[in-house]
Amino acid sequence: MRIAFIGASHWHLPLYLEPALQLPGLVLAGMSDPDPGKARTLGERYGCAFDHDFRALCRRERPDFVFALGRHADMAAQAEFLIAEDIPFALEKPCGLNTGEVERIAALAAARGAFAAVPLVLRNGDFFRLIGEMAAEDGGVQHMAFRFIAGFAARYQQAGCDWMLDRSLAGGGCVLNLGVHFVDICHALWGEAARPAAASLSNAAWGHAVEDYGAIAFAGPGGALAMVETGYLYPAPTSNFDLHFALRTPRHYMVVPDTETVEVIARDGTRRSLRMHTANVGQYPVFVRDVLERARRGTAPLTGLDDMVPVMRLTEAAYALAGRPLPAEVVPA
Repeated sequence: MRIAFIGASHWHLPLYLEPALQLPGLVLAGMSDPDPGKARTLGERYGCAFDHDFRALCRRERPDFVFALGRHADMAAQAEFLIAEDIPFALEKPCGLNTGEVERIAALAAARGAFAAVPLVLRNGDFFRLIGEMAAEDGGVQHMAFRFIAGFAARYQQAGCDWMLDRSLAGGGCVLNLGVHFVDICHALWGEAARPAAASLSNAAWGHAVEDYGAIAFAGPGGALAMVETGYLYPAPTSNFDLHFALRTPRHYMVVPDTETVEVIARDGTRRSLRMHTANVGQYPVFVRDVLERARRGTAPLTGLDDMVPVMRLTEAAYALAGRPLPAEVVPA
């Protein structure tokens, strides 16, 4: 199986590339990035074809699968091309600058029957399955709180991804980048009943055009409430987080104090402790193996553009509620 990476200077590249290179029978077909120097550096480092033009690279190398990364402002165009060329792909979230872009490419993918995966990677793990099982057995989830604070905003500058702090290229900050994983959980559990009830965004820590802290409250069925709190504030290296989750069902209370532990407390006080990945980082190897196997077999991805559409709708509504609407859609001529 021949794979290529486009928008490859994205800081998530190692999360996809390293597990992919461990798979038997996989060939790295090419690297593309809008920055010609970065494209060359990556191509020479990994001994594969490279080009600053992802269209030229894909037409020349004809990969069997593409991991589409890069700037949020470029994602819709990447998807449109890959759908037209009939190349299976995984498109980094949030898949565009706004709901309109994501809706458009989701409709195109559906019309063409394209394999268009989205790495909502918490869906690949035991933590998401555990929440779903508890909700089904206990009669729903009544309250949720997700605190997920990542490292300083400067990490994007250090990674050569300054565009993440440019609202015209990234759309938003920590809420759009990190928060969508938890918005997806809210929607998966509550469906169309989920809606943003309150939202506040701040750039007080670093002063960039995008928010470095966000607190969004989502209302659910029967008075249920969820809090999604994200930020670029934690003084720690990449892939380390100030993380704390809590969920309440009619029969259980769940506490997640770190990236590997889940405590489940029954109403009678009995407690069980489970070990599993609870953050996104630990799920990428599972996602990579799963998505490539599904593409090889020709079966649908676990999560795709159709799953990202409602997540983006809720996220964009939260930005609007906070008085910081996402950039308007620019429809291609």
